Amino acid sequence: MVQRQTVRSHHTYRTRSNRMVKVRTPGKNLVLHNAKKRGKLPKCGTCHKKLLGIKMARPADFSRMKKHNRTVNRVYGGVLCSGCVRDKIIGAFMDEELKRAEIGGKVD
Repeated sequence: MVQRQTVRSHHTYRTRSNRMVKVRTPGKNLVLHNAKKRGKLPKCGTCHKKLLGIKMARPADFSRMKKHNRTVNRVYGGVLCSGCVRDKIIGAFMDEELKRAEIGGKVD
């Protein structure tokens, strides 16, 4: 016969945040453990691709992580992907060149 399980925590409703997992102990008993929600990979702010090199975690766990797990060593690391950073840098450079060309044309 299957061993019955009782929820030992104060919150007994079966919600997404209160998920229970059956675990068999070394003494061959089944007990219920609370399972935390899985984290998601952070996404790029502009193109919404997954950011590689950054760990998956829930927001509270993410804030407690070490800095080298939260970012990559690049400008906008952990916020934008490398392609978007490249486009941003090239766009800023081209804007500066355009301004210089306009100023140079007016002086002559």
